[in-house]
This record gives sequence, structure tokens and C-alpha cells, in this order.
Amino acid sequence: MTTNSPQQVLHDVFGYASFRGAQQAIVEHVVAGGDALVLMPTGGGKSLCYQIPALLRPGVGIVVSPLIALMQDQVDALKQLGVQAAFLNSSLDADSAREVYRQINRGELKLLYVAPERLMTEGFLSLLERLSEENGIGLFAIDEAHCVSQWGHDFRPEYRALTVLHERFPSVPRIALTATADAPTRREIVERLALEQAQQFVSSFDRPNIRYRVALKNNARQQLQAFLETEHPNDAGIVYCLSRKKVEETAAWLKEQGWDALPYHAGLDASTRNANQRRFLREEGVIMVATVAFGMGIDKPNVRFVAHLDLPKSMEGYYQETGRAGRDGLPANAWMAYGLGDVVSMRQMLLSGDAPEERKRVELQKLDALLGFCESTDCRHQTILRYFGEEHLGDCAQCDNCLEPVDTWDATQAAQMALSCVYRTGQRFGVAHLIDVLLGKETPKVEQFGHRQLSTFGIGSTLTQQQWSSVYRQLVAAGYINVDMEAYGGLRLAEAARPVLKGLQEVWLRRDADPVKRKSQRAERGAKSREPFAGAGDDPLWLALKAKRMELAREQGVPPYVIFHDSTLLEILNCKPQTLDDMGKITGIGQAKLAKYGDEFLRVVEDAANGAD
Repeated sequence: MTTNSPQQVLHDVFGYASFRGAQQAIVEHVVAGGDALVLMPTGGGKSLCYQIPALLRPGVGIVVSPLIALMQDQVDALKQLGVQAAFLNSSLDADSAREVYRQINRGELKLLYVAPERLMTEGFLSLLERLSEENGIGLFAIDEAHCVSQWGHDFRPEYRALTVLHERFPSVPRIALTATADAPTRREIVERLALEQAQQFVSSFDRPNIRYRVALKNNARQQLQAFLETEHPNDAGIVYCLSRKKVEETAAWLKEQGWDALPYHAGLDASTRNANQRRFLREEGVIMVATVAFGMGIDKPNVRFVAHLDLPKSMEGYYQETGRAGRDGLPANAWMAYGLGDVVSMRQMLLSGDAPEERKRVELQKLDALLGFCESTDCRHQTILRYFGEEHLGDCAQCDNCLEPVDTWDATQAAQMALSCVYRTGQRFGVAHLIDVLLGKETPKVEQFGHRQLSTFGIGSTLTQQQWSSVYRQLVAAGYINVDMEAYGGLRLAEAARPVLKGLQEVWLRRDADPVKRKSQRAERGAKSREPFAGAGDDPLWLALKAKRMELAREQGVPPYVIFHDSTLLEILNCKPQTLDDMGKITGIGQAKLAKYGDEFLRVVEDAANGAD
């Protein structure tokens, strides 16, 4: 590298005019040889925090990464920028791996991505010791550092052994990076990786470009179809489901409806998983229907939506999964359909597992926090950030609760009826039966258990079945009622119900929106949510730019976003550069890409202008 300052590398190599947030401070700290723990949201530009120091420091930067797909994407993108980079993992054949080792030994690489399993072998550690003495090691970057935490679903035991890097190479700076932000995980990363002396850089975890919405589940497939048709007719996105069976059924159903949908879960054979992931990364407009097995390390910046058809396990899980949308900073949607059945099935799953009681308690607390988020009438962005210990001032204008403020009602009397019915029936029945009792329905089950004689029979006839369902759902989410898994999902009173029943505490609940009103609002939102692309979708130049990008990507066997991000194409569309100098001022076009693609994209702009004439 001839450039010798972080700012020059940022501009000349990566094509950006300025750093974002804490990036510059992090880069300068690591270039100077300091250790760092970086907590930054997905899409916040974490990779630049170690790539730029690796280019500026002598020797090769070693990047520990847990996923093959992520390594390949990062290396493809770096090669496009003219950076000497390679990866070592099980996807390489023997000849390719030997060539990478030759490049390492000749000192030709500036960045080497490696899986933790390979890094921890004695042979590789010996290679690193030789490198350290000869060409030097610039830094160790530990990506997805939350994999060290036993409480997360991405736990990788190999990560715990990475303290060996500091023990064997104490003078080489280490930078650990993650987008998973809660305090217990942060403490565990520091402890397990021996980063007590590292400077911590904690960025805001707000994702202002993501619009959060939670819909009351009412035929979730049809709701998903309406969401896709209204807001994302040609976009790439991810649909998360809880079970493998539901993943396959949902993907098949979407395909029947004409969507380009693929399944992904750990039960599929490796070749199918890899082929589906490859299509998602390298083609436009593909929808991946998946369990949480899919997503960590997926670098695709133009995922325009993440939809949940089932409740995630925790706020961390929800934040991490929705964070895969809109990594390019352009508008994206996080949409979730949620109902009381989700609460029951998720609690059942957590409690029936083999985890120790302590862990079950932690996981149930995390689930309760997510239920509170679902039922909250507050700004969604504020609620998420509060959970992670961060303040957010003012409404976001980027969530359902801010865009369509929720009505609340004094539900104290209804709550007393609902809680009393739980108590009078013996604290062992599910919601459907309790509502039958409140509405005075003479069902066989009501007759069988003698509940027609109860004082609560028929006292709730002023509310509909749907309204009572909403009351019970919110009382469970607010902690007034517990779901008893040993009683097959029967409801039991929590301690918090006592003051409500005694008339010592008011209960205010959200009023569920009218479905017809919600449908018209959704159509209006659909138009608004795509404003940065307004007019772009049908613009001949936009279509021509995307076609040229896809042509180049296919020629080189790389994902289209490795050529240029959507945000770069959008800037070309809006600025219509006339010269290479103009093109070089576009965000995301560094010197290597300008030399490689500048003329071709100038011709696209010129041809479109001539066509318009």
C-alpha cells in the first residue's frame, strides 16, 4: 500500500469520503497497536475497523471468522478493491489451499480469513509463529465475538480457546467485534478472550433505517402474502420460522403463490443448503425461508425485509435477526406476526429442553422481555435500545406505534374478570375454554367440568371472543398470568395478579386495530416505505445499471453487491456522472473499482440518456 493514513485508505481503496461514528477512533487505536472490543450494529461498518488497520500495519492481518460463506464474500469483495486477501477453510480443495499457503509464505497477503477450528491446530499456530518472526502479523481480528457466549444460540466452543493468540503473540493487537450487545454477553467476551485491558467502543445500536412492525397473528400466511405484495414485490428478504417443517411448508406455499422462495435449515443436506444460500446471495429478489440456522455472517447488504412468522427466543435474537435487513443503510422492514399460541409454544420449547434450571430461568426472562416489546405501545426503537441499556430520545417515525399510535383502554374490570375466571376454574385451563366460560357458552367441556355454575360464567358478554383473546394475550405478556406447561398450556395466576384482583391497581391495555383500517394503512405504508427507490423501480437507467451489475457478477462468479451496493447504483442513478472524475466521487467507488468498472457504467448512463432523447 502506498497510502499511509486511514483517511486515504478509506477514500482510495473503499471509496468513502468520511468515517462513520466511532470507526476512525477504532482504526487509529488498532493501527497504534491497541486491543479493542467493538460493539457495533449490523450494517454499521465493523469490517472496515480491522481491514483498514490490516492494510496500514506491517505483515498480514489474521481474521477469525466462523462461517465459510462470510469468508468467501469478504475475500471476493476485497479482491474487487485490489486488496490481496484469501481464506482457508474446508471448502478449498488441496491445490487451492496449497496456493494460499504459498501466498502466506511469500508475504503476499494483507488479510487472511480462517475458521477458529483451523486456527487452533498446532500446525497453524506454528505457521503463525514463523510468520510473526519473518513477515510479521499485523493484527488478529475476532469477528462474531459473541460466539464465545454459552448463553447465545451461536455458541462455538472453539472461540473460548482464542486466548492462546494473546498468550503466544502478546505484541500483536487484537480486535474483537460483535453486533450482539447485551451486557452479560459483553462481560463474557471480555472474560473469555482476556480483553480486560482492551478499549471498548460501543456504538449506538439504533438501526434508524429499519421500520419495525408487529402484527396480531390472524392467518399468518395471508398476512405475509399481503405484506410482500404491498411492500416488497421484487425484493430479497428472509422469512424466519421456528421449525424445520414450517420452513419447508412456507417455502413451498410461497413458491405456489409465485414467489422465488427457498428453504434453509440444519436438517437439509449440506449441498442443498449451500446451493440455496448461493442463489440467495448471487441472485436478485430471492426470499429465504429459514430457521435461525441461517443468517450469521450473511453479508448481503440489500436484504429489504426480515419477516418472522414465529416468535424469536429473545430480544437479542430478534435484534440480531432483524438486523440482517438494510445493511446498506437504505430503508428496510422488520415485520412480525405474533399471537398467544407463539407464547405457549415458545415457553413449552424452553421448559422442555435439557438446559440447567438457571439457564431456563435466564431464557424465560429474555422471552418475557420480547413479549413486552410485542405488546408495548411505546416507540419500538426506544424499547429495543432501552433493553440494551441505551437511551433514545423522541419518537422514531419508523415503527408501527409511532406511525399509527395505539389506542389504550382502561381494562381494569376486564382484567379482574379474566383473572377471576382463571382462579375459579382451578388454574389449569387454556384460553379458549376460559373465554367460553366468560361468554357463557354451554360447550360440552363447560358442562363436563361444571363451570356453568361458576360466578364468572357469562359475566364477560360485553366483550367479543377476539377482545377477550387480546386481554389474555396482554395479561400473559405483562406477567399477570403464567403459562403452566405441566398443565398443557393451562393458565395460572402470577403474584402480580393479586393487587389487580383486590382493586388496588389499574390495568391499561392496547386496543387491537380494526383489520379493515389496518389493511388501508398497510397499503399507504407500502408506498411510503419505498420512497428512496421512488421512481427507481421502473426507471430504464436503474434497470440498466442493475442489469450491467448482474452481467459483471455472473462473469466473475461473485454476488452482485460485491461489484456495487444498491446505494452506489442509486447515487449513479441520481447524479448521472458524465466523466471518470464524476464517477470517482460516487460513494463506494474506490480507485480499483473506478479503473475496473468506471467506463462500463459511464456507457450505461450515456446509453440511457441517448435512449431518453
